[in-house]
Amino acid sequence: MQLPHLLRLTREQDIRLERLVERCGVSKTELLERLVAQGLADLETELMIEGAGVRRAERSIDQLLRESGLGA
Repeated sequence: MQLPHLLRLTREQDIRLERLVERCGVSKTELLERLVAQGLADLETELMIEGAGVRRAERSIDQLLRESGLGA
């Protein structure tokens, strides 16, 4: 599967990225690849945490229903 092209960076984002290129001596491509990898890792963590919270809440409701005699 081919990755979609980025539509466009804002002017501010492009300036910030160029500053990083100059300061770090790393190519723009490498910085963008690291940015995407880190962003994906952050999203996965965030979504796992949110998903765990939903599952915990569902278990709590099931437990309450069982204890009240209303659940199966």
